[in-house]
Amino acid sequence: MYNDLGGLGRGARPRRVAVLSVHTSPLAQPGTGDAGGMNVYVLQTAIQMARRGVEVEIFTRATSSADQVVQEAAPGVLVRNVVAGPFEGLDKQDLPTQLCAFVAGVLREEARHEPGYYDVVHSHYWLSGQVGWLARDRWGVPLVHTAHTLAAVKNASLAEGDTPEPAARQIGEQQVVAESDRLVANTTEESEQLVRHYGADPNRIDVVAPGADLTRYRPGEKSDARRALGIDPRETVVTFVGRIQPLKAPDVLLSAAAELIAGDPDSTLRVLVVGGPSGTGLARPHALIELASSLGIAAHVTFLPPQVPDRLADVYRASDLVAVPSYSESFGLVAIEAQACGTPVIAANVGGLGVAVRNGETGLLVDGHRTGDWATALQSLVSDPRRLAALAAEAPRHAENFSWEHTADGLLESYRKATINYINGNGPSEFSPRRGRGLWKLRRVGGVRA
Repeated sequence: MYNDLGGLGRGARPRRVAVLSVHTSPLAQPGTGDAGGMNVYVLQTAIQMARRGVEVEIFTRATSSADQVVQEAAPGVLVRNVVAGPFEGLDKQDLPTQLCAFVAGVLREEARHEPGYYDVVHSHYWLSGQVGWLARDRWGVPLVHTAHTLAAVKNASLAEGDTPEPAARQIGEQQVVAESDRLVANTTEESEQLVRHYGADPNRIDVVAPGADLTRYRPGEKSDARRALGIDPRETVVTFVGRIQPLKAPDVLLSAAAELIAGDPDSTLRVLVVGGPSGTGLARPHALIELASSLGIAAHVTFLPPQVPDRLADVYRASDLVAVPSYSESFGLVAIEAQACGTPVIAANVGGLGVAVRNGETGLLVDGHRTGDWATALQSLVSDPRRLAALAAEAPRHAENFSWEHTADGLLESYRKATINYINGNGPSEFSPRRGRGLWKLRRVGGVRA
């Protein structure tokens, strides 16, 4: 069945998807700058869809003059680096000023092809959603949007001294929610947040959990991993992996560890911090090092830069416990990756971490961020090797429920629903500015696209 969506039938998979990731490239190293779980999500789901015969083109902002215009990330996956604003020194908060330039780059690329070249637009994060909204209307195809994080949620649980998200972002998110044909949420809780804070139509939300590369992140010999990283086999290692910024709360882990170490002069506890300064953490890039020193535990803390995936798998395997103390987390890929490697997780009981970690079975969830509570929870685990071993044994079995294959299947189903809704004219709510969107669809007028 052919229609004005480039030949995409009601039950068919899309032939080609335009993925928008404005503020961070899927090829960037997670843990540096603004690169994190979203980068991994975008790249891994694109790879999985390409393996199913769906071509994926990812549009992102070029951040270096050395960036190639087009890079093949994997067979069937292209990354298009769009020049929009200066290559360096542009903060994420400044990116809205460059959205017009980015939109122009995206639309020009599509204009080189016959109408109907892309079947679906999938935007990631609100900045991309603003671009996706315009591309969708210009191309006459459905828009699927994944928020990843929400300003209203982040502002409701700010770390002490952290900077709240600007009102402009929340307004922008509201617009994207109203304009999207389908919204993809990581968890049921995030789905409820979209409805509660942004008035999203629950019938247009699909809950699709992120995953992990279970071929890479899998159990292995702890002794081999420690040898590769130069970690003493006699130490008890608790690890933080992520961007170093107040939102991710690595300071909570250091403060809790300091209480344990202070109470045991012969403590073998080692805190391993893997990541780089990001976001508001860039204002004081050495703050965590200074904190370790002021707490008197500098000799017990090791800092490592962000690690490539294979090396990161060794980090997880070398650890006795991985800590995810974030103030807000839409899901928490680190928690799944660690458990897939057979390492239990201690995490804040916020956002999607309640789904990523099975409390009492694969790890422990801690309410709040008080140092005493974290110290008590941490002590209950590191002082009980048999309990840790039981959690470690169950962790990989839980992680098997989360794979990028499953995520890609869920996204393709969301694309299918979006396409049906779009064809039937059952898209965004009556409050959307695009109620007459049929007028925007591409058409040929005398051989020229109009």
